[in-house]
Amino acid sequence: MKIALIGATGFVGSAVLTELLSRGHAVTALARHPDKLNAQAGLQVVKADVNDAAQVAHAVAGQDAVVSAYNPGWGEAEINRLFGLGYDGILAGAKQAGVKRVLAVGGAGSLEVAPGLQLVDTPEFPAEWKQGALAARDLLTRLRGETTLDWTFVSPPIALAPGERTGRYRVGGDQLLQGTGEAPAGISVADLAVAIVDEIEKPKHNRQRFTVAH
Repeated sequence: MKIALIGATGFVGSAVLTELLSRGHAVTALARHPDKLNAQAGLQVVKADVNDAAQVAHAVAGQDAVVSAYNPGWGEAEINRLFGLGYDGILAGAKQAGVKRVLAVGGAGSLEVAPGLQLVDTPEFPAEWKQGALAARDLLTRLRGETTLDWTFVSPPIALAPGERTGRYRVGGDQLLQGTGEAPAGISVADLAVAIVDEIEKPKHNRQRFTVAH
């Protein structure tokens, strides 16, 4: 498949890039700074700013799907506003280019920890992550009203960390997956990437959110 990837230099995006290339997909990575990506077989890098829908449209034209791990940075003071602006450009650009399939990587904050209670709304949720989590939740709400794109929203579990690629994971819906005892479940970023590419290859969550964990 021909896949446009946004956020290929980030923590999740770089793992998705590795997984896509290992499976023989042709990847077009959109980057504001193309020099941050090393040349690899199967990879084309296009200079593009996600805030510019026309640049996104030009870069993703002819692709089978767009995978976005876009995040302006957890340390960015204006993460909430910039996250929304970035997805304005990403979604509009995909539509302009006629690419219907879009998979967005969000966060765990919008997962439910109890009926009607999302993780981001609990008192224990870290303040430093809250604005980014709220922005990702807003994106999910926006996608749920989307009638043009065949979207999927992926929420990682709370514990997302470097680690080995096992190729194994379990799937959930809108509820936070639990591990042993009362601890929340986690996953390696490599196995999150496996789940993302599996979903692109064989979609099972069209116009849905899903989460994964070990």
